[in-house]
Amino acid sequence: MSNAVKESSSSANDLLRNSTLYREFQAEREEILRHKWIESEKAGHDIGFERALTDWIINHRAHWRKTRQSAQN
Repeated sequence: MSNAVKESSSSANDLLRNSTLYREFQAEREEILRHKWIESEKAGHDIGFERALTDWIINHRAHWRKTRQSAQN
């Protein structure tokens, strides 16, 4: 890979990591994975990401966002 391509890729990665939108996505993903683990433990088996995602969005996302937003202000 040429140096120009490596630098461009590195620059794009830095931009992505510093993006507020990307950080919010990562924080939300961590919460979904935490929810998946908790609900899987309750169920006694892996409930899967899609089920955890759907359940988290329906039951927890609004409160999580509201709490997170008020903590940032």
